[in-house]
Amino acid sequence: MTMSPRAALELRARLYALLRAFFAERGVLEVETPILSAAGNTDANIESFSSTFSGHVDAGARERWLRTSPEYPLKRLLAAGIGDCYELGRVFRNGEAGGRHNPEFTMLEWYRVGWDHRRLMSETIALVEAALAMSGRRAEVVVTSYRQLFLDGLGIDPVHASIDELRAPLVEFGIGPEGLGHDDWLDLLITHKLQPMFPRDRITVIHDYPASQCALAKIRPGEPPLAERFELYLGRYELANGYHELNDAAEQRVRFERDNVVRRGRGQREIPLDENLLGVLDAMPDCAGVALGVERLLMCLADTDAIADVLAFPFSEA
Repeated sequence: MTMSPRAALELRARLYALLRAFFAERGVLEVETPILSAAGNTDANIESFSSTFSGHVDAGARERWLRTSPEYPLKRLLAAGIGDCYELGRVFRNGEAGGRHNPEFTMLEWYRVGWDHRRLMSETIALVEAALAMSGRRAEVVVTSYRQLFLDGLGIDPVHASIDELRAPLVEFGIGPEGLGHDDWLDLLITHKLQPMFPRDRITVIHDYPASQCALAKIRPGEPPLAERFELYLGRYELANGYHELNDAAEQRVRFERDNVVRRGRGQREIPLDENLLGVLDAMPDCAGVALGVERLLMCLADTDAIADVLAFPFSEA
């Protein structure tokens, strides 16, 4: 369904009002953090835009990176004792343009002090349910572990399956094996086989990922060890990605440096580490955080597969 430009803007405005009311009722502080930073995102699957500052050298690094999320400065605020907080603002990812992606989009990110990822899952579900109710819709909620998702949907144990076993269901897509590892095949199985099966009016929450997919989450020891993170889908759309946040600076530095090793191996540019974050991360309280793509949620509310339908102007017309 294609909305009129006016209707799309009104829907966005109503959603923003709902989000702010949702957090105000819960005592979560709205904050605003820098869009330009001296450090970028090291994730090899995300490319940042960069810009050059032409002012006085005393102002710091000349090269600045447009944020791909507000995560790092929000964590610095948490380390400074700000408490529960959220930001609703624009973020930027280079190269991500198409029917469902725009290089400039809106992200909602929030943090809850003293919470783990399981507790934050429930609040994220409540927020999405409130947004659906605003549009007169409801959704079934299914919560499952990453491992159980694969067992139920494909009869594959993602922990112990060989790469050949992971590749087998994807033969029909003709995906070449060059350069793909175990986690790459798991990701492809989700995007090509499992995600398309999620019903439109269902919220699906997947939790406890393989430790190799920890990103910025804590790892829970065990057999196997698990990353304390979750992802929330509405229908086939991934809306949110949350963590029981790592607050160990030494371990986070290792992960950032490992990202840059991957980038170097792919021929990508290495990204400067956020030393401001690493300098205070040990002081960040135990907490959970989640980022939600606002345009993805708007697309679900508007019942459209085209991100352009929920933007004032898409990238090609900006």
